[in-house]
Amino acid sequence: MEIDHITVEMGKRMIALRKKLQLSQEELAEKADMSQRVISTAERGVKAVRPENLLRISIALGVSADYLLTGERVDKDYSLVADKLSKLPPKYLPLVEGVIDECVSLEDRENK
Repeated sequence: MEIDHITVEMGKRMIALRKKLQLSQEELAEKADMSQRVISTAERGVKAVRPENLLRISIALGVSADYLLTGERVDKDYSLVADKLSKLPPKYLPLVEGVIDECVSLEDRENK
């Protein structure tokens, strides 16, 4: 896999996550304690992101650095979800479980 392809795909994942969180580039930069220019460069895939910046961005977006680099979920991503679930009041857990069940069902139908 070429570096250019990796950086472009990583940039696409960053944009998607940032928009999902309803953050501007400036807000993400502030949250990650870096300049907006670094965020813009990373999202455009113009050049590789320094490792320390990759970690800051991944923390700010609530995903693993692995996910940003490869698009594949790793154990850390699942533990981040578990951490979020632990902050929910128990009354919402059946709702979340229903959403997960529906997603699994959709995936099963797509794979048939």
